[in-house]
Amino acid sequence: MRVERLFGIERVDEAAWRSLEQPDFPFFDFEFLRALESSGSIGGASGWSPVYLVCKEGERILGALCLYLKTNSYGEYVFDWEWARAYREHGLSYYPKLVAAVPFTPATGSKLLVQPDAGEAGVPRAAVTRALLDAAQRLGEELRVSSSHALFLPERELDEFAERGFAVRHSVQFHWRNRGYGAFSDYLDALMSKRRRQVARERRQLEGEGLEIERLTGNELSPEHATLMYRFYLRTLDGKWGFPYLNEAFFAEVFRTMSDRIMLVLARDRRTGRSVAGALNFFKGRTLFGRYWGAAEERRNLHFELCYYQAIEFAIERRLALFEAGAQGEHKHARGFLPSLTYSAHAIHHPEFRRAIEDYIAMEKKLLAEDMAEYAHHDPYKR
Repeated sequence: MRVERLFGIERVDEAAWRSLEQPDFPFFDFEFLRALESSGSIGGASGWSPVYLVCKEGERILGALCLYLKTNSYGEYVFDWEWARAYREHGLSYYPKLVAAVPFTPATGSKLLVQPDAGEAGVPRAAVTRALLDAAQRLGEELRVSSSHALFLPERELDEFAERGFAVRHSVQFHWRNRGYGAFSDYLDALMSKRRRQVARERRQLEGEGLEIERLTGNELSPEHATLMYRFYLRTLDGKWGFPYLNEAFFAEVFRTMSDRIMLVLARDRRTGRSVAGALNFFKGRTLFGRYWGAAEERRNLHFELCYYQAIEFAIERRLALFEAGAQGEHKHARGFLPSLTYSAHAIHHPEFRRAIEDYIAMEKKLLAEDMAEYAHHDPYKR
């Protein structure tokens, strides 16, 4: 058993990689990683340089770990800018660092990708993950990184990182879960009356805006839709002084190769036929991920309809279990999205900074636990 370092997804055998892809997580699918690289959204001066650690026995792939050598902290959504600033103030360099994550994607999914039948072939999962994490540690030592990080880990993988001295950090997102609803009206009926009236009112007010809303997926999607969604993506960033991590080539590629895992919501002006807003979602297995949205015009409640209510309807129709609508957004809580802990793991190599950051993480956990308890007192669902 050995671990190879591959500096591009095209260097990995595509068929073998597919055996590692997760059933409910599209962002480590071969097509998504290839789109990031081929479009130039990562690599070069982006601050994201990929290193794929691939564990093999003979020519058979047993597992993989997607790592990135980072020279900044953009596009991570687990914020460590203050850590970098403290390093700089003490005459030290925080960059480069090593990160296990999906670029620009704050979605929870396995980082330690292991063949489902590895154990049946006589290789325990623990042996594969140990080999991958050993290889990651050696890589970090050779590259002389300040630290190593794994972002948006599933809870089941926390122990494997904690046992190696990583400090586990908590964050919070708001997720919607399907409680066996047969229709959107069932979801409304499950809400407290105040929240139910709020959602119904927002949808009713939008009806007077003269818009047609449609959901598109699979063969219904075209290259023109990719271009349209890219333009909406740029409009959102312009409004928030954001930086466009992704380019038009990325959108074109994922619409071409992942249409079966994309759900696009479009709003058109009924009178002119002009598209005025769009929301891009990815889905796989029983999970839906809201990713990007944008609007060419301001319309009342349009964001809530395209980004939340249409996606919830889609999840109910497809019997999806979970809808992750992205980072931040406390306003989601009133609309039935409940706070959920998300996890990251951090190994800081400088002894004094390690102690200081671990103390900060412990304090942060306590404050977040208080917030979670407060949210529990304002549950939007009927008790």
